[in-house]
Amino acid sequence: MAKTTGDPYENLANAIVLSAVEDYRKALKKYSRNPESKSAKAEADSLERFFRSSWYSVLTSVDGEFLIRKLRAEYNL
Repeated sequence: MAKTTGDPYENLANAIVLSAVEDYRKALKKYSRNPESKSAKAEADSLERFFRSSWYSVLTSVDGEFLIRKLRAEYNL
């Protein structure tokens, strides 16, 4: 387990965002391989709603639209 330092609330916020990014990458990868996958599309859509939410903006200052564009570009979507 990695040693964390600093504010525990900031660490938790970062962990939530990083987990969402990992989940979004998995959904985009699945969707890029099979564009007919309704579950991958639904998962990606759900995570995009999170990245655009006020809750996300409380967790981080990283622009959600920017993040979505960068991650989608990884899969040429």
